[in-house]
Amino acid sequence: MNGIPILTLLTALPVLGAIIALFAGKHARAVAMLTALLTLALSLIVWTHIPADGSLGLLENHAWAPSLGIEYQLGVDGLGALMLVLSALVSLMAIDASHRVRHGAGLYFCLVLLLEAGLFGTFTALNFYHWFLYWELSLIPAFFLIKLWGGPRRGPAATQFFVYTMAGSVGLLLAMLALFLVTGSMDFHHLSLLASTGELEQMVTAHFGGHIMLWLAIGALAGFAVKVPLMPFHTWLPAAYSEAPSPVTMLLTGTMSKMGVYGLLRIAVPLFGHQIAQIRTPLLVLAVITVVMGAWAAAAQKDLKRIFAYSSVNHLGYCQLAIFALAIPATSAAMQASQAAALNGVILQMFNHGITAAALFWFISMIQQRTNGLRGIDDFGGLRKPAPVFAGLMGFALFSSLGLPGLNGFVGEFLIFRGVFPLSWVAGTVSVLGLLITAAVILTVIQKVFAGPVPERWAAFPDLQAGELLATAPVIGLMVLIGLVPQLITDSVNPTVVNLLAHWRF
Repeated sequence: MNGIPILTLLTALPVLGAIIALFAGKHARAVAMLTALLTLALSLIVWTHIPADGSLGLLENHAWAPSLGIEYQLGVDGLGALMLVLSALVSLMAIDASHRVRHGAGLYFCLVLLLEAGLFGTFTALNFYHWFLYWELSLIPAFFLIKLWGGPRRGPAATQFFVYTMAGSVGLLLAMLALFLVTGSMDFHHLSLLASTGELEQMVTAHFGGHIMLWLAIGALAGFAVKVPLMPFHTWLPAAYSEAPSPVTMLLTGTMSKMGVYGLLRIAVPLFGHQIAQIRTPLLVLAVITVVMGAWAAAAQKDLKRIFAYSSVNHLGYCQLAIFALAIPATSAAMQASQAAALNGVILQMFNHGITAAALFWFISMIQQRTNGLRGIDDFGGLRKPAPVFAGLMGFALFSSLGLPGLNGFVGEFLIFRGVFPLSWVAGTVSVLGLLITAAVILTVIQKVFAGPVPERWAAFPDLQAGELLATAPVIGLMVLIGLVPQLITDSVNPTVVNLLAHWRF
């Protein structure tokens, strides 16, 4: 990029936009929209400039506090760049969906943009100190967005979200501080090189003794398990997702949950892969439980937001299933190919779930705006008749969530199961139950909301307006495009997958 610090610019731009939006009054949303459009453009430029060999590129490295192991280090590969695009896209969607925010609009859009900055920093930082600052920065605006603009039970929901996430972060922080005490480094690349040769484990054992490395791994895993989440660390999620304003829920499910999966891939597996392999069986059991019980819990709900809150637990459970299955030894070239398929599937699933789940909560927001806040599946019926365009576009998002072939939701799940079955046919087989239950849930939503006779009070249910159609149609088009031509992503991501697998030690 000819010396242009584009990753720094990408992170600084939403911070600048946040400051302007705070004092922009009635123009705050316009400032936020412009900022989000610019960050989306920059993220796409980053996506087109990642190294073809899957290594980290667009590197920035400046001394900060070298004696403390702290440096300003930024860089991205296919994984990080794709998450930047996802964060920028979902942030733009959420800001567009926030057009009815009037009370405290300046602060609201300031917090949304600060959250976006935290996401960008998390997906680009290569030094733990720097990375952890952004990890926590994203938590603070999310807390206040729920606390100040959420539903009737927003207070407890925001507090539970904050406490759970902070508690998980403590375990992660202690694990990384222990590694710093031993190595004097917080550089992800340096630590991963030590881990890949087994030297990191030897150094930690010599310094602390016993099985401390395993406990450090468990602490780090707990931090990410809360964020994704992994059952039983999920109990904060239904309340947070249902009480948050729908645009904020779009950010929580579309982007913040991906921080946890990203952390597993960027930190937990590279540094603690050998320890993950030691406890892979209980981890796989928890992942399978997350897949199946997430879908089962969704089936028990009547509230649309709670249905798709639990559905998100299910969908991200597939990512964790594949990641933990990678710890199973690949004893043949075929199994190594399965590992690559599974990891490709994880990264695709992260992106695809992000845009699909965000779109679903966007449509739920539109339903609430048209019905004075109603969102129970038994409150509706036959909406396809008064609002065929609305029903059609939301139907695409629903079928994507179901995993219908030809749509983006199918591709990631297919690759995950293509990779997991040869590695652990038991985990793969049981997890198929999650697919079946999810299909039943989605079809029930379609039947309850869009099929059947139209209740008299919804006979004039408004269809999509021109502005809503203009905003949502490109997102639905992207779902179809990725479903039909997944190579648009996999061709750029696969070199990163190969590079990651080559350096991981289980």
